[in-house]
Amino acid sequence: MHLLKQIFLCCALSLILSLLPSVYAVPATGLPLTLSAEESVALCSSRVRDRDLLINNWSTTTNAAQVQLLQAIADGELYCKRSDQSLWLKNADGSFNALTSNATLTNGKGLRCVGSSNKQRQLIATIVAARALYSEEVSARRAAAAALLQAGATMPSTDTLQALMQHEDDGQVYQDLRTAWALTLAQNPSLGRQELLQAVEILKDKGTPQCLHALEQLGQSSDEILSDAAQQAAGWVQFYLRCATFGENLFFGLSLGSVLVLAAIGLAITFGVMGVINMAHGELIMVGAYCVWCLQQLLPGQPGLALILAIPTAFVVSGTLGMLIERTVIRSLYGRPLETLLATFGVSLILQQAVRTIFSPLNRAVQTPAFMQGQLQISENLSVTLSRVIIILFCALTFTLILIIMNKTRLGLEVRALAQNRPIARALGVRAGRIDALTFGLGSGVAGMAGVALSQITNVGPNLGQNYIVDTFMVVVFGGVGNLWGTLTGGLIMGLISKFLEPVTGAMLSKIVILIALILFIQKRPRGLFPQRGRAAEA
Repeated sequence: MHLLKQIFLCCALSLILSLLPSVYAVPATGLPLTLSAEESVALCSSRVRDRDLLINNWSTTTNAAQVQLLQAIADGELYCKRSDQSLWLKNADGSFNALTSNATLTNGKGLRCVGSSNKQRQLIATIVAARALYSEEVSARRAAAAALLQAGATMPSTDTLQALMQHEDDGQVYQDLRTAWALTLAQNPSLGRQELLQAVEILKDKGTPQCLHALEQLGQSSDEILSDAAQQAAGWVQFYLRCATFGENLFFGLSLGSVLVLAAIGLAITFGVMGVINMAHGELIMVGAYCVWCLQQLLPGQPGLALILAIPTAFVVSGTLGMLIERTVIRSLYGRPLETLLATFGVSLILQQAVRTIFSPLNRAVQTPAFMQGQLQISENLSVTLSRVIIILFCALTFTLILIIMNKTRLGLEVRALAQNRPIARALGVRAGRIDALTFGLGSGVAGMAGVALSQITNVGPNLGQNYIVDTFMVVVFGGVGNLWGTLTGGLIMGLISKFLEPVTGAMLSKIVILIALILFIQKRPRGLFPQRGRAAEA
C-alpha cells in the first residue's frame, strides 16, 4: 500500500507540473531555468524593446541556464509559438525541443525564430564572456579573460575583477585579469596616484597596443609624477611594439623567401645546366599542388597523411612530366633559347587548359592538417603561424637534400661537369642526353614539391604557377644562374626586402621597386651574386 501511495503522488505531481504555464523550463543542456510569465511574453514578443528589457535585466546574471538561453537567442536557435507563448530550442538535426515540456517537433511549422538586433548580440556576447570568467574549465576562463583585452570589450567593475583575481589559481588568467584591472583603473584618472602608478607598471609589462593607448591617456594627466611615469612607460611599449613588428616582418620575409627558394631550385638546376628557359616551370609547381588536393580526395578525413604522401607523389608526377617535356619538346631545341622559350610557353598554356578541363577553372580548397594549424607565441605581441614555420623547415630540408645530390652522388658530379664544360664532359664519357633528362626531371620534381608547400598558404588553381614564375626567374638571375647557394641567398633577400617594403610602398609598388633595383644590379653584375664558373660560363 505504501508503494502504491508513492506512485500515485508522483503521477499527481507530474500532472500538476504539466498543467502549469511557461514557468519552469529545461534547456537542452539539462540545466534548470525558471521563467516568469512576463519573461516568456518578452521572449515571444515581436517588439525589440521587450527583449532589450529582458536582456538588460539579465546583464549581471550568473545563472548558467539564463546565459545559455541568451546564447541561443544570439545564435538564432531559440524559437517561439505565439499562440501559447511556448519556447523551443532548435537542434542540430533540424528538430525542436520544447523548453516547457518533453515535446519534440520534427519541423518548425508554426514556430518563429526569436530575433535579435546587433546591439542585443553585442550585449549577449559581453554577458556570455563575463559568465565564462566563473567557469570551472580553465580553457573557458582563459578565453574569457583574453577577450577582455580586445579592443572595444566591455570591462567588469574593478571590484569584480579584484574578486576574480583573489580566487584565480591559473597564472595566465590571473595576468589577463590583472591587465584588465589596470585598464579599468586607467579609465578613471581621478583615483589615487599610487593605484594609477601601479596600473602604469602593469600596462608597461603587458605592452600591447591597447595598453599603449591607456598609457598615452595617463600621460596627459595633470599629475606630473604620474604623467612622467606614463610617458616613460609608453616609450618602452612603443619600442617593444617596433621590435615585434620587425620580428613579424622578418619571419614573413623568411617565409616568402623560403617559398621563392623552393620554387626556384628546380629552375636553377635546369637553367644552369641545360641553358633552357622553361616557361612551363610554374605549371609544374601547379601540378604538385593538385597532387595534394587529389590525395586528400582519395583519403578523406586524413589531411595530414595525404599531405605527407603528396611530397613523394608530387616529386614523381612532376618529375615524370618534366622528363616527358624534355624528351618531346626541348631535346630538339638545344642551343636555340628563343625557340625553347616559345615552346615551353606553349606547353604551359596546354597544361593550364588541361587542368581547367579536368578539375574546372575554379580554385580547389586544400585542407590544412592539424599539426600545421595554430600559432607559436614568441612574445606578447609576436606570434608566428605554425604552417609557415614548417614550410621554412621543409625548404631547408629540401635544399640540403639537393646539395647532397649535387655534391655527393655520381649524378651530381656529371651534372656539374656538363654545367662547366659540356664538350669536354661528353668527350670523357658523360652521356649528356641521359643526364639532361634526369636533370630536367630532378628540377621538375623539386618544382612539384614546391607546389605541395604552396598548397598550404595559397589557393590551388590553374593560375597558381603564373603567380610565382616571374619572381622565380628574378631569384635565379639575381643569385647567379645555376648556383644553388646563389638561389638560396637571392630568394631570402628578395623575400625579406619585399616584406619590409610592403608596409611602406604597398604590395604592387614593392614589386616594381624590387624589379628596378634588380635591373640596376644586373647592369653592374650581369652574372648575379654567385656567378657560374667554368669555360661554358666564360663563353
